[in-house]
Amino acid sequence: MPGPLHGVKIIEMTSVVLGPWACQMLADMGADVIKIEQPRGDSNRTLGAAAHPGMAALYLTCNRNKRSVVLDLRQPGAREALLEMVRGADVFVHNNRPQVMTKLGLDYADMKVVNPKLIYCGAYGYSKKGPYGALGALDDSIQAASGIAMLNKLVLGEPRYLPTVVADKTTAITLVYGVLAALFHRERTGEGQELEVPMFETMVNFVMAEHLWGMTFEPPKGPPGYTRLMSKQRKPYPTLDGYIAILPYLDAHWEKFCRLTGHPELIEDPRFRKLADRVRNIDETSNTTAAIMATRTTAEWLKIFDKSGVPTIVVNTLEDLATDPHLNATGFWKFYDHPTEGKLRMPSFPVNFGSTPADIRRHAPTLGEHTGEILREAGLSDSQIAALCASGAAMTAEQAAGTVAEGGD
Repeated sequence: MPGPLHGVKIIEMTSVVLGPWACQMLADMGADVIKIEQPRGDSNRTLGAAAHPGMAALYLTCNRNKRSVVLDLRQPGAREALLEMVRGADVFVHNNRPQVMTKLGLDYADMKVVNPKLIYCGAYGYSKKGPYGALGALDDSIQAASGIAMLNKLVLGEPRYLPTVVADKTTAITLVYGVLAALFHRERTGEGQELEVPMFETMVNFVMAEHLWGMTFEPPKGPPGYTRLMSKQRKPYPTLDGYIAILPYLDAHWEKFCRLTGHPELIEDPRFRKLADRVRNIDETSNTTAAIMATRTTAEWLKIFDKSGVPTIVVNTLEDLATDPHLNATGFWKFYDHPTEGKLRMPSFPVNFGSTPADIRRHAPTLGEHTGEILREAGLSDSQIAALCASGAAMTAEQAAGTVAEGGD
C-alpha cells in the first residue's frame, strides 16, 4: 500500500539536518521528494562513517526515499530548469536565508508566478519580520538564543548545548505539520501559500510551553522555569549495579512507589503528600527516591515495578538501542541493501498508519543520480539537458562523482 502522501511532489533545496530530515519524513509517508543539490552536494555527505565519498552516515540517515538532481544555480539555465520543475510540484522547501532566495530569484513571488497552487516553505534561523531576520543560524546558535543552553547552567554550572541537534529536529517536525496543514487547506480551497518556519521562534515556543511558569501571568506571579525540571537531582537513579529511570509522578504513582518499596510512611509525609508538594520540594523528593533506589539491583526494581503503572524503564546507551527488545519486537529497525553502500540499518518512521503505511521505498541517492530523469519529467528535451550538463548548470551522477570530499568521523 502507498503512504498517505502518495501523489504529492515535493522539491527540497535543503542541507544539514533540518530540511533533509523534515523532507525525509514527508518522503517516508509517500511523497515524491526531489532533492536539489549544488555540485559539491549536501554538506552532510561528508559527515560520519562512510564506505564511499559523498555517502557518509549523516547523509544516509536523513535522505532516504528521495531523488537527487544537481543544479548550479550560479550558472545560466539552472534557475529556469528549477522553475520548470516547480511548475509540476505541490511543495517547495528550502532552508536558506530569505535574502539568498530573493537574490537567486527563487522567493515565493517568483515561484507563485509559475505555480499559483504551490506551497512554498522556508525554514531558517529567525523570522524575516524581525531584526534578526538576516542572521544565519545553526542548531547551536538557536539552542543558545532560545534559552536551552542556559537551562543547562542550572545543572552543570555553565551554559551547555544538548548533545543532540534538538533545534534542527524540532523545527523539522514543525515544518512537517505546517506543510501537512497547508496541503489540507489547499485540498479544501485550491489555494497555495507561503510558510515560514523560523528556528528561533519554534524553539522559544518549545521551551516556554512549560518554562513560562510564573511569567504566564501579566504582571508575573513569579519567575519563569518549571521547578521540577530545573532540579540538579533530575537524573537517572543509581542502583546497586547500574541505573534506573523511575518517576512516581502522579499521586497514585507515589502511593504505589512508597508501598512497593516498603516505605508507606512517606505517603502522608507533608513534603510529598500531593504532586504540588513534591514539585515544590523536588530536591528532597529526588534525594529520597535516590536513597531507596540505591538499595537493590536494577533487575530487582524492574521486577518489583512491573505492571505497577509507575513509569519505570532501563537506562539505555546508544549501543543498547540496537538490541532493545521492544524496538526489535516492533520491527523499528529496518535493514535494506543500498546499491552502492551495502547493508544499512535505518530507524522506522514512528507513526504506524493502519491503511497507508510509511515505508522505505528508495535508497538515499548518490549525488546527481536522477538529474536526467527528473529534468525530462519537467519537460526538458534531451538536447536541453545535454546543454545544461555541458555548461555545468546541471550534473549527472557520472559528472558529480569525485566532487564530494572524503567523509570522516
